Amino acid sequence: MYFLLANLAFLDIWYSSITAPKMLVDFFVERKIISFGGCIAQLFFLHFVGASEMFLLTVMAFDRYAAICRPLHYATIMNRRLCCILVALSWMGGFVHSIIQVILIVRLPFCGPNELDSYFCDITQVVRIACANTFPEELVMIFSSGLISVVCFIALLISYAFLLAMLKKHSSSGESTSRAISTCYSHITIVVLMFGPSIYIYARPFNSFSLDKVVSVFHTVIFPLLNPIIYTLRNKEVKTAMRKLVKDIFYVKRSER
Repeated sequence: MYFLLANLAFLDIWYSSITAPKMLVDFFVERKIISFGGCIAQLFFLHFVGASEMFLLTVMAFDRYAAICRPLHYATIMNRRLCCILVALSWMGGFVHSIIQVILIVRLPFCGPNELDSYFCDITQVVRIACANTFPEELVMIFSSGLISVVCFIALLISYAFLLAMLKKHSSSGESTSRAISTCYSHITIVVLMFGPSIYIYARPFNSFSLDKVVSVFHTVIFPLLNPIIYTLRNKEVKTAMRKLVKDIFYVKRSER
């Protein structure tokens, strides 16, 4: 589980670093400009890392299933080799998904004014400024991004509902069961926060709505920062270590007095 969490944390750091630096720079300049190459690079890495994280969350659901339903065989099933393969497949799936988006975008003609009504480049904004009929491209993008989000979201909710139902039946088993339930709740929270905005953005026609910018900021900046907080606050070992740290600091301050 911690190997997969480390990969998730790495993806979150990368995900929040794709759009936030350029947005911060734009706060201090009057003309907010990005080159076409920079726009495509932003778009590519946004979908690459985002899709990889979705696939990784699906892998983590399988990891929880193996830990809860096959506890005696867990170390054999989720060995380091399989974990590395599943993580590599998640990254590969994200790369293929992102390449499809980039190929569809670079083929479109842009004849100006090339102004995006957003603080970063994404397919939903870039498609709107193309001077051509983009209905076929939009359909493929909705099928690619939207369908992946919806299918993974439903599959994850069903799998975690099954795991929680099974854990509730064995709720008298002791501390290990309560820890497993706590871990599942953490994963479900992350899944809802990740897939909710993604479904809102990509699983519909690319028309402009008033909530688009708010959801985009949450999805690309705030959500990656919430992941570590949610996981650590629901992790017993981390909470114990934090309490010990606070007690040690308090003890040192009292000793200094």
